[in-house]
Amino acid sequence: MIAMSRAVRAVGLICLFALAAACQHGEAKVDRTPLPTVAAPPYICHLVPLKAVELMTGERDPLVSGYFNFDRPSGLGDGNCAVYQRNGDRMKVLQIILVPMGTEERVKDQLRIGASPLPSIMPGAIGYYGKDPFSKHASAHATIARGTALLIVRLDRGVEGRDNEADVVALMKLIAPKLITSAGTPAPTPSAGKG
Repeated sequence: MIAMSRAVRAVGLICLFALAAACQHGEAKVDRTPLPTVAAPPYICHLVPLKAVELMTGERDPLVSGYFNFDRPSGLGDGNCAVYQRNGDRMKVLQIILVPMGTEERVKDQLRIGASPLPSIMPGAIGYYGKDPFSKHASAHATIARGTALLIVRLDRGVEGRDNEADVVALMKLIAPKLITSAGTPAPTPSAGKG
């Protein structure tokens, strides 16, 4: 009788450990690795580091569509790069937009009404970032303007448990200097001092 109750307890403990292991295995672990600080291949849309995109969206080998065009006669670049889930409903998770009709005034307006300013990314650029408080998908965005070039990073579906705002800022740091400079927006010239 004692041997039987020990056997029942042993089987019960084994089942309990197996159940606990199965539960832990079923939980999705959030990869909180910070985005890279240097852009490195492979790239999507020719200029956006894939590793950064995978970390911030949680999508491995995502579907990608779009490109950036820097060969316009005006010398101003534009383009769009969209990232989609590969499985399931193939929802868009990230979009990067470069337009040559941006104005710094739009950015200044957002800052005046309380948007968080982007840290300094490149000389003469001004930007902001934030999250959508009404989104159920951990969305965040960042916008930067320099001259007439306007670059927007919109994370429509971020990874729950990651700092999605930090991710859009980090991606902006990786891509803005290349995209905005390639877009034909010259660096501002320093003003001459009065002398």
